[in-house]
Amino acid sequence: MTFLSRATRPAAVGSAVALAAAAALLAPSSPAFAASNAVPTYEVKINLTAAALDAGFAPSAEVRSAFGITGSAKARSYSYYDTDGLALDAQGWSVRLRHKSGSSFEETYKKRFPVTNGDIDAALTTANAAGFDSGDTNYDAEVDWGYAKQTLSFSNEKSHSSSGYSGTAMPTSTTGRTWLVNDIPGKLENWGSANWGKDTLQASRAHGPVTSKVYGGAWGPSDDASIEVLPVVGADGTGTEYVVELSFKTGSYADAADLHADAVAVAESHGWLYHGDILKTQLILDRY
Repeated sequence: MTFLSRATRPAAVGSAVALAAAAALLAPSSPAFAASNAVPTYEVKINLTAAALDAGFAPSAEVRSAFGITGSAKARSYSYYDTDGLALDAQGWSVRLRHKSGSSFEETYKKRFPVTNGDIDAALTTANAAGFDSGDTNYDAEVDWGYAKQTLSFSNEKSHSSSGYSGTAMPTSTTGRTWLVNDIPGKLENWGSANWGKDTLQASRAHGPVTSKVYGGAWGPSDDASIEVLPVVGADGTGTEYVVELSFKTGSYADAADLHADAVAVAESHGWLYHGDILKTQLILDRY
């Protein structure tokens, strides 16, 4: 601390200095800078037609060879939880409970942001303003790159013991909802207003379950390639339709762009390409 000599300063000057010091103490500090935008990974998702399947509804040998799929089928079952009116979905949220054989249950809370005209940076800035930034390590940012559209998502992953459940067995809707409500992350719990997310999830039910088979491999710059074959009930509530999703994960935008272009070209040349985007989440919410 510095003391001022009264012998060398008139009272008026001393008062002015004191007032200036007081004003400096009372002045608001400079606002802290917000964290930078999150850095996403990428998942290319291309839908194939039923022509890509063999008589047993598995990827044909030609499809496997074309996309580097070498793994055997692995089953997984999952449900999405939402109200009958899909209140969570309307706010861009999805809540999924998934069970892979031999693993714990996976609880996924995901917030989606649309990407318009390929402007991923703009979507990341919008997400940042909503609290999803590089400083939040509870959420993983990913861009889902489909045939014609992109979506930015932030996922919070948790787990629940699968003790007492064999294979890919799923809990009752009530039990699953209890787990998900108990583990709800803060961003969803208080989305928009206090307890909105928790109250909404408590009023939800399971949409599903559905059980798919996933075949893994590696292709091009991605060492995480897969084809998922998902049987779903028909739009009229009868029969079975098959959703075939080819996907590749990568941490690089350039690699994702190459994978997208190459996968579309290969699938198109063989007559396997579905010219559109099938969002499995929406399909299951609508049909179950």
